[in-house]
Amino acid sequence: MTRPLLLASSSETRLALLRAAGVEVTAHPARIDEETIRRALEAEGAHPRDIADALAEMKARKLAERNPTALVLGCDQVLEFDHRAWGKPESLDAARAQLLSMRGKTHRLLSALVLYDAGEPTWRHIGRVDLKMRDFSDSWLEGYLARNWESLRHSAGGYKLEEEGVRLFSSIEGDYFTVLGLPLLPLLAYLELRGFIET
Repeated sequence: MTRPLLLASSSETRLALLRAAGVEVTAHPARIDEETIRRALEAEGAHPRDIADALAEMKARKLAERNPTALVLGCDQVLEFDHRAWGKPESLDAARAQLLSMRGKTHRLLSALVLYDAGEPTWRHIGRVDLKMRDFSDSWLEGYLARNWESLRHSAGGYKLEEEGVRLFSSIEGDYFTVLGLPLLPLLAYLELRGFIET
């Protein structure tokens, strides 16, 4: 990197993906009240895509204000299902209800990236993946929730595809990195184009 990249996220997965790709990056989580912002946007009728984009930008902007010369990457992921945005399940019961409602159906993950350079937004991207859940049994779901609650409660949708959550699905259309919350290939292409990383 010709300049430091700051990741406005607490996601270990996003940080690991960037580092594995050879990008020099430091994580500095930007604390914003995501739930209040999400609810306000939903009350205004915002599309889930716009919610993901707004949250990613707010995180990047907050960190960029404190680091005006740095490149700052804000990220957010929203699950779109039944014409609304779904976040991280707040309880085991909420996760159960959410997964049961999506059983046998298709939902969408929207992963937004916003890059700030010198205190201004210069690039944004929203990756999209469509995922179809299989018709899993109630008993398997109970075991899955019991085994994985501590991990899945941190994930939009109540699952992690890189863990046992992959067994929830019968088909996936889209980029694996987008499922993990970081559309990596478009980001790397932009960083190369701007000369921030070696081509």
